[in-house]
Amino acid sequence: MTTENQLNFGSQPIAEIMEKANLKPHDLVEASTEQITHKMVTRACKGRKLSVKVKLKIQNAINLATDKQYSLSDLFNY
Repeated sequence: MTTENQLNFGSQPIAEIMEKANLKPHDLVEASTEQITHKMVTRACKGRKLSVKVKLKIQNAINLATDKQYSLSDLFNY
């Protein structure tokens, strides 16, 4: 497995959740109480490997934006 394949996991469940809720990356950035960027959200949706801290920030933001409680396993498959 090449290094590139180890860092890219393909489309993630978070992308589908955001699409169903009609959310854009900006909506998560705006809802977040932590510092996240549009790039972080986009990378999460595309399946680029993220650190646990970033995944937790994304999780908190989507939970605030949707008023639901998603776990990391609901949002990411790696």
